[in-house]
Amino acid sequence: MIYQLVWQATMVAHFLVIAYIALGGLLAWWRPRLIWPHLALCAWGVVQLAGLVECPLTALENWGRAAAGERGLLAGGFIDTYIEGVVYPQAYVTHVRLAVIAVVLASWAGLAVRSRRRRTRPGRTTGTSAAPRPEASR
Repeated sequence: MIYQLVWQATMVAHFLVIAYIALGGLLAWWRPRLIWPHLALCAWGVVQLAGLVECPLTALENWGRAAAGERGLLAGGFIDTYIEGVVYPQAYVTHVRLAVIAVVLASWAGLAVRSRRRRTRPGRTTGTSAAPRPEASR
């Protein structure tokens, strides 16, 4: 039972990571500090697509599945098992990848525009208090 919980929780975490790779730049419009984990996960996504290393979430899910007596993920890992051919047809893999790249780049461009507007907004004060400090009397 615990092994089934392990692979199912890993599957959910995997979906969340992939969603964050696609949409994290948009979340950074709301909280700009979220751009850093988003950049890191995008870089990780590129490494994964290049096939340079195996994803630790895939390895953990396969381990949990094997220990629970379940069939492992397909050879292509998480995306081939749960997304390609399930969420969208296999014939559209390139189109979907390009769409995700476009969303990520557009979100980064939008974040850059929003950040620039915040910095150059007229009348914006710096520091923790907007009230002027009284001069010390002599």
